[in-house]
Order: sequence, then C-alpha cells, then structure tokens
Amino acid sequence: MDTVNRKLVRPSLLEAKDQRRNHQPKKAPPPEQTNAENFYYVKQIQARTPMVLVLQDGEEIHGTIEWYDKACLKIRRENAPNLLIYKPAIKYMYKANQLD
Repeated sequence: MDTVNRKLVRPSLLEAKDQRRNHQPKKAPPPEQTNAENFYYVKQIQARTPMVLVLQDGEEIHGTIEWYDKACLKIRRENAPNLLIYKPAIKYMYKANQLD
C-alpha cells in the first residue's frame, strides 16, 4: 500500500488579518425600514391619541389612528365616517393636544 505524504497548508496570520480587513461591514437598512414610523403609529394607536392630519391640499382631518399599513392610515373620527387616507396625501400630522 502506498502512503501519500500530505502536508497541512494553513494560511499565514497576515492573510487572515487581510481577509478580516477586506470584509465589508453590514449595510445599514434603508430609511423606510428603520421602523421608527411603525413605532410611532403603534404608540399612537395604543394610547388612542387624538391626532390632526394635514393633507397636501391643506384640509385638516381630526381623529385617532385605528390601523396602518405601508401605504395608508385608517382614521377613526367621532360623529363622522372613518377614513382611509393614503400616506402620500398627508403633508404632516401632529397630536391634537399640541394645538394649545
């Protein structure tokens, strides 16, 4: 039986360090995936905070956020029908008690 003489080849320490330096750091998530917006909506939904939404045309909608998804918000209003509003139609929003 022939025996084969095999030598274990290990990378040098310098090669290992170079590979670590060349490793790209983990990419940051895109701005739409930071979950800050989702956290804000969940907080306002749970607290049932009265909100004012100002639309692109200047119209103000008063109510509480009932639920949300990627594209729209459902606003519950008192003495008026609930509304489903597309997020691009919203110019800005604030808490109704900040009006004072």
